[in-house]
Amino acid sequence: MELPLDEEDGTFTNISLADDSDPLSGIHCSKVESAHSTMMNADMDAVEAENQVELEEKTRLINQVLELQHTLEDLSARVDAVKEENLKLKSENQVLGQYIENLMSASSVFQTTDTKSKRK
Repeated sequence: MELPLDEEDGTFTNISLADDSDPLSGIHCSKVESAHSTMMNADMDAVEAENQVELEEKTRLINQVLELQHTLEDLSARVDAVKEENLKLKSENQVLGQYIENLMSASSVFQTTDTKSKRK
């Protein structure tokens, strides 16, 4: 590549390959890149923070579901125990009712008498 010859003094003139129209363009570009990088880092930090919040929320919900499942299992076992106790008590009540009925029929105090009909 030939350098242009300055006609007046016979020296060569240096030609810059960079765009010299805006001398601050290099500085501006690096500031924009730095700002862009900073924004991307901030965005990534925000995404990571959001992901962390979502993960904590999911963990909390999973723990709550597990706790509710255990509570449901406990309540179900309690219902089964109460049903069993209820059947046992019903059976005992039937036996006692039959026993009392037998005692009443065997006792003369509870025998039906015709004294009411004689008073009339």
